[in-house]
Amino acid sequence: MNEASIVIEDAENGIKIAKISGQLDESNVDEKIQDLYKVVEATPKGLKLLFDLENLEYMNSKSIGYLTDLYGKITENGGKVVIAKAKPNIIDILQVVGLTQLINSFDTTEEATAALAEIGSPAPAPEAPAETPAPAPEAPAETPAPAPETPAETPAPAPEAPAETPAPAPEAPAETPAPAPEAPA
Repeated sequence: MNEASIVIEDAENGIKIAKISGQLDESNVDEKIQDLYKVVEATPKGLKLLFDLENLEYMNSKSIGYLTDLYGKITENGGKVVIAKAKPNIIDILQVVGLTQLINSFDTTEEATAALAEIGSPAPAPEAPAETPAPAPEAPAETPAPAPETPAETPAPAPEAPAETPAPAPEAPAETPAPAPEAPA
């Protein structure tokens, strides 16, 4: 079995290069990755990390998880991560899991370091514009006469609602005549 190794080097412009070789798998990834985490912790802001994967032959899912975690930690602190010289089988793995959409990959270390060097470099100061004289004040434009006022329109009266017809009153019971008084006998 080909033993894995991770060697971290300093490059120009504050760039760190992590040269990963061999096979990163369950038997070694937990131990090997610790050096990268130490670099991330030692450089809390603006770390520029290049993964040189030229000699990486294999990486398992746990290795990909660590790579994703490192990417997150670095970028959330204003840093940048790139990949250089990955073999086709490694690029295929990274594409399948979507990491190539997050991490730019370059064919050469020179291209990758150039991309990292551009990031965070101070932009050249813009040149001060040549002084131009202030424009002369314009003569006030002739104010047109105000338009004659039109009387305010009165809104048309709202149509009246039809009058309610009262409901018929309930019929009163018919009066029954009172019994006639009896005649005296």
